[in-house]
Amino acid sequence: MNEALLRELVPAVIGILVRRGADFASAEDAVQEALIRALATWPDDPPRDPKAWLVTAAWHKFVDATRAEASRRGREVAVDAEPLAGPAPSSDDTLRLYFLCAHPTLPPASAVALTLRAVGGLTTRQIAAAHLVPEATMAQRISRAKRKLEGLPLDQPGDLATVLRVLYLVFNEGYGGDVDLAAEAIRITRQLAALTDEPEVAGLLALMLLHHARRASRTGPDGRLVPLGSQDRSRWDTGLIADGVTVLQAALARDRLGEYQAQAAIAALHADAPSAAETDWVQIVEWYDELLPLTGDSPVVRLNRAVAVGEADGPRAGLAALDGVDPELPRYAAVAAYLCERSGDLARAAELYADAAHAATSVPERDHLTREAARVRQQLRGS
Repeated sequence: MNEALLRELVPAVIGILVRRGADFASAEDAVQEALIRALATWPDDPPRDPKAWLVTAAWHKFVDATRAEASRRGREVAVDAEPLAGPAPSSDDTLRLYFLCAHPTLPPASAVALTLRAVGGLTTRQIAAAHLVPEATMAQRISRAKRKLEGLPLDQPGDLATVLRVLYLVFNEGYGGDVDLAAEAIRITRQLAALTDEPEVAGLLALMLLHHARRASRTGPDGRLVPLGSQDRSRWDTGLIADGVTVLQAALARDRLGEYQAQAAIAALHADAPSAAETDWVQIVEWYDELLPLTGDSPVVRLNRAVAVGEADGPRAGLAALDGVDPELPRYAAVAAYLCERSGDLARAAELYADAAHAATSVPERDHLTREAARVRQQLRGS
């Protein structure tokens, strides 16, 4: 089975069923049943039009389930409206499904989880790992969200801020996880930007484009993580960078600054520097100062700002900027190690790099920090 094809088709098929009258929970159940049938039949008899096949099979499953449930006779709508033969409609129901999953009746945490499952194509296990909760807990959260949508009219718009958070989560999962959803997140965000005049949508699109432009340089040929300062900038996608900067400039011109626009401005300054040494760190600190109040004084933003301060004003200033940041915060030890190394405290830097490696949440990050600890220890032995 072509897993990438299924990830592309599943949300669109769910959206088509919802548009034809199925409630969300029943539509997702029907599509899952159709996928089981596809797994059994496609290897020996692949369809000419996979999307139309899935729409037809899922619609049959929905109709059968509706007919079998006597208590829901009133929902036996469109039984006679069988999908027409031939290709399925080409309209992008994936975008509409994002808004359905961000329904006003759902709390943001449930909307995020449900969208990652139904639209992003992530498994419950992957979503649970991203939220640091047991898989069973996440499965219950998704089931409760689906039950809450039962019988509700799904023509109300969802909460845009929730949709944007979900899109960025999908992008980041696609970038760093075991599922490549980054390009899909960019595609959906680009369509959303074309449908709304909200500058933050454009800001998120610009941020995605600027980060995605560096994708090829983030890992070496052996899979090792390559930090920003050591990346081969000749491998950066200048077309995506130009696109991101253009989108960002148009958003900033609206004079309605939001957190995604500020993050994109920081990413644009990194992308604009011909080398790491030529990065405009002073201006990056200024953008972090704009970003902090937009994020409610986020500890993560304050941590990243400390790195920028260390580059702009020296490592001791960067360490001072870490005051008040929770040491238990992910990446705190790695940031402190880097600043300690630059300040000349190699013994403390080696300890912190080792601590950071122990706390790393991914194998590439752990291996990178382990190598950094070994490198600094080697410097200590040679001094």
